[in-house]
Amino acid sequence: MAQFDYFVVFAEMRTGSNFLEANLNAFDGLACHGEAFNPHFIGYPKRESILEITQAVRDDQPKRLLRAIKQTPELSGFRYFHDHDPRVFDQVMDDRKCAKIVLTRNPVDSYVSWKIAQATGQWKLTDAKARKGAKAQFDADEFMAHLSTLQAFQVTLLNRLQVSGQTAFYVAYEDLQNLDVMNGLAAWLGIDGRLEGLDKDLKVQNPSALSEKVSNFDQMSEALAAADQFNLTRTPNFEPRRGAVVPTYFASTQAPLVYLPIRGGDQDPVVAWLKALDRAHGSKPVTKQTQNDLREWMRAHPGHRSFSVLRHPLTRAHAVFCHRILNTGQGGYGGIRTTLTKRYKMALPIDPADPGFGKVEHRAAFAQFLAFLKPNLAGQTAIRVDPDWASQAKIIEGFAEFVLPDRLIRQEALDAELLQLAETVGIKDVPPLSPPSAFGDVALADIYDPEIEELARAAYARDYLLFGFEAWTPT
Repeated sequence: MAQFDYFVVFAEMRTGSNFLEANLNAFDGLACHGEAFNPHFIGYPKRESILEITQAVRDDQPKRLLRAIKQTPELSGFRYFHDHDPRVFDQVMDDRKCAKIVLTRNPVDSYVSWKIAQATGQWKLTDAKARKGAKAQFDADEFMAHLSTLQAFQVTLLNRLQVSGQTAFYVAYEDLQNLDVMNGLAAWLGIDGRLEGLDKDLKVQNPSALSEKVSNFDQMSEALAAADQFNLTRTPNFEPRRGAVVPTYFASTQAPLVYLPIRGGDQDPVVAWLKALDRAHGSKPVTKQTQNDLREWMRAHPGHRSFSVLRHPLTRAHAVFCHRILNTGQGGYGGIRTTLTKRYKMALPIDPADPGFGKVEHRAAFAQFLAFLKPNLAGQTAIRVDPDWASQAKIIEGFAEFVLPDRLIRQEALDAELLQLAETVGIKDVPPLSPPSAFGDVALADIYDPEIEELARAAYARDYLLFGFEAWTPT
């Protein structure tokens, strides 16, 4: 039984896909039908159909052409670029009987080749005498957009292959001139025949060095030298994904407002504010809803607004430390507290009210907690990443699985922004906001110093970066 029913060549413009197709078609039992799902033509420019399927029929019923390709006597396939019909992508990626071939090329080379082809209008070369010469003009912004598009599609391909447990046959542009690689590809596809030589019709259009093909080569060199090719400045993120925890959301029954709380933030004043809004009309906000429940609420409240509240990472971490770690009563995490004491040698008091546990001791224990958070958020500890101290960036990513908040409000601007938000949905009688909740006897201002700030910044690097948080200052 054949391993594959058909194949797809994932490639991009100017990666050598025409040459790869020519060599695939040279094998007995293989047939590649060009860019079968290019939205602007079918297979090749000026072609009217593939396997008696016209472009109009393909556009209306892409599965019909896919089915025709699968049903040919020979093993057939096509070339697919990132901007081809997206309806086909999921079909082939989910089909384990579709062989995936991934053709790649140095993106600078493909970009320069594309610019030259644009300048000359020559996209294929079969006779060196007909070659048209031109130099590319490098545009840094255009190239970075080109690179970003290619990388995004390659990451998507890789991820889809990984999660479905599939593998692809990878071919680099330089491999196209290697007869053994082409024969190896045929063997992988299940074809018995082998080529004795490669296609001689298509010629390399621009064989010279980049320095001879780019008119502003020095500018290109400077631009590429400044580019962070290896993403050296990224903030690593190994924190577990978080879904949309819809049951924790609060939806007003009177106003078209829904609050998406970030655990560890001070949500009590906001919930109380929503309750005060609804209490004036004899109702109260709804929570513990399913996704379907909240969708129904959205349909019943056209023009609705969703919002969440961001808190400075250091303020949030200190509140969590006081409420969950120091606290031995209701709300405290007794099991985690015990592990932090035994495994991580955190100097926590048996009784938080112990007069011997003053500001100095509080600061030392909080510093240890911040130091623990860095490896914990990176998945390097046996203790769970609790939603109370998970990064706010990760929690908001989880919101996106259902609905992103219309507005992210900074806690320090909560009064003014809630007033403005209420006014945007037609609420005139806006209740006052209750004061923030207080946890513990020692205020953050009493123990704050540059070291505490640096520990918080190290633990919550992504939150500081993505939301532009500056060093904490007392308010």
